[in-house]
Amino acid sequence: MMQKVLLDENKVDLILHRLSCQLIERHTDFSNTVLVGLQPRGVYLLDRLLTTLTRFYKVPSIASGKMDITFFRDDFRRNDKPLTANTSQMNVPIEGKSVVLIDDVLYTGRSIRAALTAIDTYGRPESIELLVLIDRRFSRHLPIQPDYLGAQIDAVEQEQVNVIWADEQNNSNVVFLEKKETQNNVKEASWNH
Repeated sequence: MMQKVLLDENKVDLILHRLSCQLIERHTDFSNTVLVGLQPRGVYLLDRLLTTLTRFYKVPSIASGKMDITFFRDDFRRNDKPLTANTSQMNVPIEGKSVVLIDDVLYTGRSIRAALTAIDTYGRPESIELLVLIDRRFSRHLPIQPDYLGAQIDAVEQEQVNVIWADEQNNSNVVFLEKKETQNNVKEASWNH
C-alpha cells in the first residue's frame, strides 16, 4: 500500500481548536448540548474535543456520550461473519437537547443515517448536528452533510482515509490517504522504468 500524509500533527491540532471555537460560538456554555461520539472511531475525536474545550477554552462542564450503531446499519445483515458491537455509554438525557454527532470520516453517509436512527432510542432531541474531522465529499450515497468540518478530502474509491490518533499506533495525530496497489498499478509502474 502507498501512503500519503494528508494532515500532520500540527494541522490536526489547528483543526481541533477551530472546531472547538465553532462549537463554542453556536453552543456557548453547552448547558443544553450533548456531544455524542460514534463508536468506534468517533469517540477518539470526541475525547480530543472534550480535552480541547475544557483545557484551552475553560468550558466547565460538557455532557457527552458514546453510541454504538452496529445493529442500526442497513448492511449489518449482509456480513458473513458475526458482528461485534462496541459499548454504548449514553448516560445523559438527550430529550429536548441539542445533540452533536461526532465521527472521524464522513464517507457514504450510511453510518450517520444509522446514528440518526439509533439516537431515537435515547429520546427526542431538539436538534441534531454533525461534526466530522474528514469529509470524503465525492463518495456520498445519502444526502448527508456536516455542520462542522475539519477538512475535505477528494479520494477515489481505491483510496482509504485513515485517521491515526496518538494513543493508538502512533506518537502523533495524523491523517493518511492509502491507495491499494492493484495488478494494473504494479504493471504500469514496471513499464515506467
